[in-house]
Amino acid sequence: MSSDSGGLMSSAGLVRYFDAEDRNAIRMDPKSVVAFGMLFGVLVILLNVV
Repeated sequence: MSSDSGGLMSSAGLVRYFDAEDRNAIRMDPKSVVAFGMLFGVLVILLNVV
């Protein structure tokens, strides 16, 4: 018996789950996420200085 015989079958459900689009999910532009992260970092640095 091989120990990795069910590896592909057991991961197929997870791949299908993460590929599914959810209509109720929050959709954000990746650029806005990066911009928010940078602004948050600058805010933390400014608060540490003050």
